[in-house]
Amino acid sequence: MTTTCLTASDRHVDLSGARRVWAVGAIFGEAALLRDLHDQIGARFEPGDRIVYLGNILGGGDVRETLRELMRFRALVMAQPPLYLPDDIVCLRGAQEEMWHKLLQIHFAPKPADLLRWMLDRGIGATLAAYGGEAGQGFAAAEEGMVALTRWTSRLKSGVHASPGHQTWFGQIRRFGCAGSDGVLFVNTGIDPSRPLHDQRDAFWWGSKGFERAETTGFEGFAKLVRGYDPQGGGPKETERTLCIDSGCGRGGALSAACLSTDGRLLDWVEAVPSETVLPLRAAR
Repeated sequence: MTTTCLTASDRHVDLSGARRVWAVGAIFGEAALLRDLHDQIGARFEPGDRIVYLGNILGGGDVRETLRELMRFRALVMAQPPLYLPDDIVCLRGAQEEMWHKLLQIHFAPKPADLLRWMLDRGIGATLAAYGGEAGQGFAAAEEGMVALTRWTSRLKSGVHASPGHQTWFGQIRRFGCAGSDGVLFVNTGIDPSRPLHDQRDAFWWGSKGFERAETTGFEGFAKLVRGYDPQGGGPKETERTLCIDSGCGRGGALSAACLSTDGRLLDWVEAVPSETVLPLRAAR
């Protein structure tokens, strides 16, 4: 089955015009590793290249410094023609970005305290703190009711607005990226093979098992399905139909980026390593 990228209204990015695509794995707020990785990509960047960050950019480390580094590198690269379109450098939504989006609407949740606790267990605390929030205040507001929760989330939104460029950045996050028909599909964590591309819902950031099935079945004719985060921590891995770029960043591992052709060939690989431990890309056996 042959597939094509969808219309812009589907909140995706079409990278078909790229010569090569640099795909960056989950960052989890590791600003220093991102800066190192950017230096390596910048030294290899060529005319016609594009960059896609595969979600889970927030959480864990220093959220504000990570976004500052993203904006710095974007400005640096965009100053080099022929890049000039907003989607030449794009960030995808991961579970961390989705949880932040839901947190700002938590006053509508039927059990807000339970939802907040669930999010905190999955790392939302670093992003919450980055915008002046405290979990204790959230739980107290949940006890008081919807009006108090609305005031609390309004303060969090004010924290985003007070941070130069952050509101714009959140508004530009995409759900997935693709490089033309029969090319490469870029996602955060996975897909739901039972649903078409335009109806994946939240499978892009929660559908890990679907990605594993795609290792043998593929998905909608794409030559390669690429993800930036593996919840199981299995490390980088390439198969005929899939590529995982997660080297464990945010969990003591490296931050990796892969350079791919638009037909799915792996052309280059760079890593920013926090220690002597390096997780090499491995092929499926």
